[in-house]
Amino acid sequence: MMRETTVFGPIFSRRLGSSLGINLLPQRGKLCNFDCVYCECGWNKDGREDHTLPTAEDVRMALQSKLEACIAAGTPIDSITFSGDGEPTLNPAFPEIIDLCLKLRDRYYPAAKVSVLSNATRISAPGVFEALCRVDNAILKLDAATDEQAALVNRPVGSYHVEEIVRQLKRFNGNFVLQTLFLRGPGWATEDWVSAWMDRVRELKPREVMVYTIDRETPLSGLGKYTEGEMRALVQPLIDEGYVIQIKG
Repeated sequence: MMRETTVFGPIFSRRLGSSLGINLLPQRGKLCNFDCVYCECGWNKDGREDHTLPTAEDVRMALQSKLEACIAAGTPIDSITFSGDGEPTLNPAFPEIIDLCLKLRDRYYPAAKVSVLSNATRISAPGVFEALCRVDNAILKLDAATDEQAALVNRPVGSYHVEEIVRQLKRFNGNFVLQTLFLRGPGWATEDWVSAWMDRVRELKPREVMVYTIDRETPLSGLGKYTEGEMRALVQPLIDEGYVIQIKG
């Protein structure tokens, strides 16, 4: 189970290279409106010991200090990445924090990308969509093509409807990265499942798709991972149609 400080790393990311992480959630807890069976941070119920969210000023101070230290040490940074222990857009200061991060990036590491890993559930919240449009990489999750499938894999907390998420994602006009995890489990990533998911990709037309599989211990036991070759075979129809797909085992 991960418990991240407000700014952590840089660490090597399979998808983003040398990634400096920003955690907008509690440092000793987990806050998410998904309870994914594969989440490396564990179940939501096991991360309730801390509810304190960093303020915009907390993030500014921690990020500036870390960037200055990285500059002094000659440490490369490819991406400043909002991830952490849960869903970053749940922090009410998210739009303000994105703006201050962009300013600090421009000052210290202008070649670095600012990336946000999000489950896309709060695109309709005030300021969140606009903030995601300002970053370099809005990396937005869609693991399943139907509500029933999402209930199996993502276990959303509260109301969640794939059709509404797709409608909100269409507001990006394709200028986002769609992120999907494939895993082996009872009835998951079957031919019908993948076919329906590919239809969602065709509907959304993202500029890039990130397909990956589990890499660490999962809270639900018995899940299996795919090889890169197996995932490539699953998404080959999209590759043949010209979609840019990044595949990580």
